[in-house]
Amino acid sequence: MAERSQRGGHSGVSIEDVAAAAGVSTATVSRAVRGLPRVSPATREKILEVAGALGYVASSSASGLATGRTKTIGVLAPFVSRWFFSKAIEGADRELHARHYNLSLFNLGGHGSNRERLFSKTMVYKQIDALLVLCMALTTDELEHLQKIDIPLIVVGGHVEECAYIGIDDYAASSTAVRHLIELGHRDIALLHGDDETDLNFDVPRVRILAFKDVMAGAGLATRPEWDEWGDFTVRSGQEAFRRLWARPGPKPTAIFCASDEMAMGVIFEAARAGVRVPEDLSVVGIDDHDFADAVGLTTVGQRPDEQAELATKMLLDELDGMVGAVQSAVAPHELIVRRTTAPPPS
Repeated sequence: MAERSQRGGHSGVSIEDVAAAAGVSTATVSRAVRGLPRVSPATREKILEVAGALGYVASSSASGLATGRTKTIGVLAPFVSRWFFSKAIEGADRELHARHYNLSLFNLGGHGSNRERLFSKTMVYKQIDALLVLCMALTTDELEHLQKIDIPLIVVGGHVEECAYIGIDDYAASSTAVRHLIELGHRDIALLHGDDETDLNFDVPRVRILAFKDVMAGAGLATRPEWDEWGDFTVRSGQEAFRRLWARPGPKPTAIFCASDEMAMGVIFEAARAGVRVPEDLSVVGIDDHDFADAVGLTTVGQRPDEQAELATKMLLDELDGMVGAVQSAVAPHELIVRRTTAPPPS
């Protein structure tokens, strides 16, 4: 043991070493050194004593062992540049600031290449007391790793198996947008769905496509494969999708349902360039209620990612404060906001 302690810090001593020496599970060690609930005072004291003797430090400084808390919450995001993620981070930070916690951001930068690095043990050593995951699915290995270190975890912006999550009902929100177009009298409706070229493997795009097809079928309307376009939730991808749609020979849709406001704005900008009038020639509806949606006059189904993340963060902090069961799934509200980009189809 003396030999081990000389190696100091976590460069040589692992959480497994502490668990073996204390005769407990790694999950119990993790809870004890972080000051999380569900560890008896006697067990916690024993673990801290063993950890100290071994030179294992689970917080960013040795003094962290006294409280076990780093007062830092991790936020894992596939992007930070897009509206949903930046608003969610803003909401999380608001709650953290109010409760004197720090935010540690893990940004995947839109590509899966960083994932292994982030989910290796170094993520634990980044010293976080809990983790907020924004809009991305987790692999079985990643879930197992997070359960092993046993910190409170919640997902914002969609459904992930085996995790508590907060987000709108994407099926209902998409259905609301498509029904709005049908109620205006549209029959020829195109779809611009999201399809990230990353391995984030998230179910939101799939659910929004399903809703579109179900509502169209329910109204007895055909969905044309040549009017099924995709984008990556950015303005640019909306512009490109419009160009592809309008370059094809054959009839044109009178309305388009876009799976995000940013893509909808891209469609509107490009339509103006092509001399296609919105809404006289083409109605456009999005989902989100982006900060620019009002200025553009975009009809959309609004949601508040900042409030979703704020609530999720509150749950995490309440759980850390000993409120067992504070972290749980919740459906966030959405609402149709009718502005200037939708109207009945041209007669």
